[in-house]
Amino acid sequence: MSDVSMVQQECKSRDAMRVAREEGKYIYCIIGTKEKKSFGPLGIGGRGDELYTICFNDIGAVVSNSPIIKYSVSRENMLPHEKAIEEVMKEHTVLPVRFCTIAENEEKIKRILEKEHSKFKGLLDTMKGKKELGLKALFKEDVIYKDILGGYEDIKAFKEKVAALPPDKTYYQRAELGKMVEQALEKEKERYKKEILANLELLAEDIKINNSYWGMMILNAAFLVIKDKELGFDQRVQELDAKYGDKIKFKYFGTLPPFNFVNLAIETGEY
Repeated sequence: MSDVSMVQQECKSRDAMRVAREEGKYIYCIIGTKEKKSFGPLGIGGRGDELYTICFNDIGAVVSNSPIIKYSVSRENMLPHEKAIEEVMKEHTVLPVRFCTIAENEEKIKRILEKEHSKFKGLLDTMKGKKELGLKALFKEDVIYKDILGGYEDIKAFKEKVAALPPDKTYYQRAELGKMVEQALEKEKERYKKEILANLELLAEDIKINNSYWGMMILNAAFLVIKDKELGFDQRVQELDAKYGDKIKFKYFGTLPPFNFVNLAIETGEY
């Protein structure tokens, strides 16, 4: 290797080391506070970095020191991001910030808070006293197929007709039967989804319907509920479970930060 190449390689190595050492401020959420506060060594990255506030007037960003890197969207990284926000929520109304939002320094954080003060303050007022509750409803697979075959006469009759034919002659008929069952299942899912939502929607300030990622899933929803209605919401879910529990499994979880209703996208390079 020539002397010039060696010098170039050394420069690249030093640049890489400098970038690797470059530290920024990872932003977890926005809260209403004038005080510099600490929330413990819960920072992302496994280094035990302290969570603390950087404030402007009466709002603050909850941050930790972090290398300026692109964190992969993995369980290992998402869990500390969410856990940090959940810890802060024990004391404050929180506005979650999008995963992997990193500013260069404290001055940049303060510029963001100053420029977006009115927006953040308005959102904090809107979200005050509200919590996110999650509900998933899934058909019990062994029960629902019996209900479909038993309650849809056309499916029952066609199934009996197919069963009477030689198995090697029924490929297309069995495919058609599967299609009929699938359509009936979607119809039943929609019916129960409407009934569940009708029982809960008046107790929620807002509802976010998320994708149902499994065939037996009827509903995958987040509900924004004010504190005064949380007990009533709990009771209504229990009533739904008592009514439909023989055929539907409910997964009820919360209280959560309002991830489905606030997810601030802060483009730090624009400030």
